[in-house]
This record gives sequence, structure tokens and C-alpha cells, in this order.
Amino acid sequence: MMRKLKKWSCLLLALLMLPALAACGKKQQPDSDASQNEVQDTDTPQDSTPTEEQTKVLVVYFSATGSTKAVAGYIAETLGADTFELTPQEPYLAADLDYNNSESRVCREHADPALQDVALTSTAVESWERYDTVFVGYPIWWGGSAWPVNGFVKANDFTGETVIPFCTSASSALGQSGETLAQLAGTGDWQEGQRFGSSAARSDVADWLTGLGFTVR
Repeated sequence: MMRKLKKWSCLLLALLMLPALAACGKKQQPDSDASQNEVQDTDTPQDSTPTEEQTKVLVVYFSATGSTKAVAGYIAETLGADTFELTPQEPYLAADLDYNNSESRVCREHADPALQDVALTSTAVESWERYDTVFVGYPIWWGGSAWPVNGFVKANDFTGETVIPFCTSASSALGQSGETLAQLAGTGDWQEGQRFGSSAARSDVADWLTGLGFTVR
């Protein structure tokens, strides 16, 4: 009787130990989801940093004979800036710019301010709000800025922008042309401008920009 009881006790103990033995026999598997997530994390692109290609400097200019265009080009190349040329709907021909002929277009416009409201092909700059510094260039006509620039200045809001005028001339000074444009604009932080000769050198422009605190390329 005691032998049977002992036999049953051993059998019962063996049955109770089976689950534990089965658990010990299993190998622990890796968390496949966790492992996959780690790989995906290493493939996640890093946040990109804005580059200097996101230009914030604009050079706006009107050029009658090409002198102002050349200086504008020097500024743009030196600073990596964008350019916007002001083009009259009725372009000025060589005969129109004959200051010695009282019947030429510029002489008639000078004599009658009502004619100085020159229509431009466009005054709207794409993504205007991206620029924080705007150069405005023009030739000097009769001691002031060439009036085709007026339409652009009056049509745009320069709030929050630093505006730097520049001009070209054979001998005339910058004069009050920058202040006059600032009054027409009514907005913007207008700085003292710079006058260049009709055949300005790139180095002259670079020196001026350096003096303004710009990094010259």
C-alpha cells in the first residue's frame, strides 16, 4: 500500500514539473518589431539646415545705356543676389536720350512732370517678402533719379526691408535722389546711397559693399 502511494506521488510530481521543463526548453526570440524600428530610425533623414542659396538680397535697377546694369550685375555677382530689371513698356531709344535735343523724349518728359509717370512692363517681384535687403539702381537725370524708377518704388511696400540706392552718371553726384525715392516709397529703412561713374570697375563696387559690411565673394 505504501509502495503504491509513493508511486502515485512520484507520478504527480512529474506531471507538475512538465510545464516548467517545457518553458526552460524554449529559446528566447528577439523582438522583431523593436529590431525593425531601430533600423528605420537609422534611416530617418536628419533635419536639413537652410542654405545661403535662399537668397535674401535683391538688386532692382533701371538702366538706359547699360552703365547701371553693369553695376547691378557686379553687386549681384559679388553678393549672390537676385536681380530685377525695370523695363519701360515703351523702351528708350538712343534718340530718346539725346539731352541736347529739346524735342527728345527725355527732354519733353523733364519739361512736363505729367509725362514722367512711365509705365513699366512689371513692378511685381516674385516672392517679394523673402528679401530683407533691396538695392535700387538708376542713372542720374537732371540731378535726380531717372523717373522710370518711381513707378516701382511707389508700387511696392518696403516695410521691414533695408533699401540701398546706387546710381551711375558721367559727372553728376548722387544728390538727394535717394531721399526723394524714400519719400515716394514711404516705407523701408533707406540708407545712404553711392554714385558710380559710367565705367565703374568691379573692384570699386566690391570695396563699397565691403564698407557696408557685406561678405564679398
